Amino acid sequence: MENSAPAPSTLLTNARRPAQLEAFGRLLDVLDRLRTECPWDKKQTLQSLRHLTIEETYEISDAILRDDLPELKKELGDVMLHLIFYARIAAEQGAFDIADVLNAQCEKLISRHPHIYGDVQADDEDAVKRNWEQLKLKEKGNKGVLSGVPTSLPALVKAMRIQEKARGAGFDWEQPEQVWHKVQEELAEFGEEYGHGQPEKMNTERAAEEFGDLLFSLVNFARFAGINPEEALERTNRKFIQRFQYLENATAAAGQRLADLTLAQMDVYWEEAKRHLRQPNALD
Repeated sequence: MENSAPAPSTLLTNARRPAQLEAFGRLLDVLDRLRTECPWDKKQTLQSLRHLTIEETYEISDAILRDDLPELKKELGDVMLHLIFYARIAAEQGAFDIADVLNAQCEKLISRHPHIYGDVQADDEDAVKRNWEQLKLKEKGNKGVLSGVPTSLPALVKAMRIQEKARGAGFDWEQPEQVWHKVQEELAEFGEEYGHGQPEKMNTERAAEEFGDLLFSLVNFARFAGINPEEALERTNRKFIQRFQYLENATAAAGQRLADLTLAQMDVYWEEAKRHLRQPNALD
């Protein structure tokens, strides 16, 4: 007989539900007062909050990459405030309120999970993703598989979403080896346009196009390899920053100026930084 007992995580959520609802209501009450009494909050519009929300979203990403849960809690609160702020402004304009937002989201989740709330079969993650994309396409009136990709997404993230949506429509490579071959092909084509290390022979416009193709193919391969290219690149950015800061600090501690060092001298500090930052409890 199948065990129908709730999972421990469900029991935990249910036990906390009254406190969660009370906290959400408290946040609504706080915003209501700020919106009516605080000069700054009274001035805010959908447009004025937009860039702040983008900044807060990146701060959530930073906290996740650092695995900093206390900071994540703080940043989630900031974004939650923004979300109910948008809904409050929309309610003032007679468009919708937070209840409309949450109910619409619930209905969307139910309709896009027919394998949970209906009789559709989906035994693995890929099947769920395919169903999700097909349902989204149907909801949008079949405007096109890629019509739902936001135009303002950063290019690397946009490449990921384009490829995921194309996969949902069945347009994808079959094997990782095929994608790796495509990477090699695009690298060779970029090399041709770059002049094989002779930039004076390069046609800049065509080289840029081939470089874009190369990046797109690398994102595609990362997807097949189970690597998030945005996160991978950000980790490399952070690693470079840590090592460069070590280089600056070590140079200053030695009474030297970074600008006075040769590349060979800098490289000594750089290799030292690599060794040091690999150690447990190294500088964050």
